[in-house]
Amino acid sequence: MSAPARKLLDDLRRARALVVHPRDEEGASLVDQLRRLGCEVALAWPPPAALPPDIDTLFIQLDDGEFRHLLPAIEEAQPAVVAIVAYESPTSLKAIVDVNAHGVLTKPLRPRGVLTQFVLARYRRGYEGRLASKIVRLEETMKGRRSVERAVRLLVDLNRIDEDAAYRLLRDRATAARVPMASVAESVVAAHEAMSGLGLRIALAEKT
Repeated sequence: MSAPARKLLDDLRRARALVVHPRDEEGASLVDQLRRLGCEVALAWPPPAALPPDIDTLFIQLDDGEFRHLLPAIEEAQPAVVAIVAYESPTSLKAIVDVNAHGVLTKPLRPRGVLTQFVLARYRRGYEGRLASKIVRLEETMKGRRSVERAVRLLVDLNRIDEDAAYRLLRDRATAARVPMASVAESVVAAHEAMSGLGLRIALAEKT
């Protein structure tokens, strides 16, 4: 077995799954198959009032509409979601979108295809998480740059220095304090706003 394939199986074994499905032969078979893969699995029916706090994968039957009270919890917990549907109707398609399904199983449930959808759902959920983290980091970077630009303009206006000198001043203070340059810039902007409210002004000069 290749290293990437082993990594996928190891990820499944660490999964904590909840199966929201009637307690019938199909539901029991799905639970047994997931347990044979090595992950922790619980079966719930009717749909619970809330999701358990420790699950990261949700297999959920959507056809009866009894799941809709779980939509806020699904959005908050953001598990990997595998939708289970019996018909490809407009209603079931909308339900798949509503739960932000990462994989789909159609009824009657058969062992073939469960592993594929399980892997796909967890991969897609992980990919979404990585994208969200990148977006947060990008937003933080852009926010920091805007703070630096604003602080530079303030130093230029208040200290009658050029932009390069103002930028170096912020950089040197950040280096000396061992903090991000954006943090120094935010402090400069916050100090200016606080003192302006009192009719005062700040003036920073380079150390000599």
